Amino acid sequence: MTQKNLQPQDSSLSGTNFLVTGAHGFIGGWVVKRLLSRGARVVRFDQTSDARRLRQIMDESEIARADLVEGDITDPDALAPVIERYEVSHLIHLAGLQVPSCKANPRAGAMVNVVGTINVFDAVRKAAGRIQRIVYASSAAVFGTQGVDRPLTELDDPRPTTLYGAFKRCNETTARVYYLDDGLSSIGLRPLTVYGVGRDFGLTSDPTKAMKAAVVGRPFHIRFGGQTDFLYVADTADAFIAAAVSTLTGAHIFNLHGETASVSDVIGEIEKVVPESRGTISQSDQPLAIPGAIDGSAIRHALGELRVTPLNEGVRSTIEGFIRLKSEGRLDTSDLDS
Repeated sequence: MTQKNLQPQDSSLSGTNFLVTGAHGFIGGWVVKRLLSRGARVVRFDQTSDARRLRQIMDESEIARADLVEGDITDPDALAPVIERYEVSHLIHLAGLQVPSCKANPRAGAMVNVVGTINVFDAVRKAAGRIQRIVYASSAAVFGTQGVDRPLTELDDPRPTTLYGAFKRCNETTARVYYLDDGLSSIGLRPLTVYGVGRDFGLTSDPTKAMKAAVVGRPFHIRFGGQTDFLYVADTADAFIAAAVSTLTGAHIFNLHGETASVSDVIGEIEKVVPESRGTISQSDQPLAIPGAIDGSAIRHALGELRVTPLNEGVRSTIEGFIRLKSEGRLDTSDLDS
C-alpha cells in the first residue's frame, strides 16, 4: 500500500534550492516539473538552451520559473559557481550520453558520463557541506546480460556489456570512493525501461515511440522483444526527488523497479487505447542486452513505498499526452524517422 506521506507530490519543498544537471533531457524535464509542483526553487543546468522536451509537459510560464544555466558538464569549473550563486541545497545529476552515443563515440561518452560525474562530485565536495548528498542516474545496464531467470538485486554482480553500462558502473565506484575519502553521501538509481511523453532517443525509447506512432496513425517497429521492466517517467522523477530529500548517509545504489511486462503486453495496451492501431506495431524477437527484470525492494526498505503506476495507466496517460499535443499542433514526430 502506498504511503501518502512519502509521495513527493504530496509535500512542499518550499525553501529548497535544487540543481538539476541534464535538465533538458527526458527524465530531467520531468524532475524539473515535479520539483516545481512542490514549490522548490530549481536551477536547470544543461549544455543547450533547447527546452523542447520540457515544452511537451509544461507551459512557458512554468518553465520560466526554473532558472537556466548553460554549461558543459565536462568543464571542471562549471558547477562550483552555480552552487554558490544559487545557494544550492540539493543536487540531482542526470546529464549523460546514452547507449548509442557512447558506442558511436566512446571518448565523448567517457568524458560526459565519467569525467562529468567526477566534476559533479568534486564541485559538491568543494561546497563544504552545503549539499548533503548527490543523487545521480546509474542504470540497469550495469548488469549486462546475466542469463538468470529471476529479478536481479543489488547483490548481483554487475557485468556490463555496453560502454554505457561500463561508464555507469564506474560512476557507482566513484561515488563509493568519494564517500570513503571525503564522507560525501550519494544515492545512485538504476532504472531500466523508462517511458512517457518526452522519451525520444535510445533503443528503449521504442515503446514510447510506438505510442506516438499509434496516435498519428503510422506503423512502428519496436527493435527489441521479450520482457523488460517498464517504469513510468513520473514515478522515476519522484524516486529521484525522494532520494534527494532523504536522510540517508553513505554511498547507496538502488534498483528502480516498475512493472515487468513483455513488449507484446505493451503493444496490447496501446491497441486498447488506440484500437485503430491494431496490427500496425511490430516487434523484434531479440531481447535487450540488460536484465528482463530487476528487484526494487531495497529502495522501498530504505525510503518507504514509492508509487508504481500500473502499465495500463502509464500507457494511457502517455497516449493522452500525445493526443493533447497533436490537438494543439505541437506533436513532434521527427523521432519516428530515426
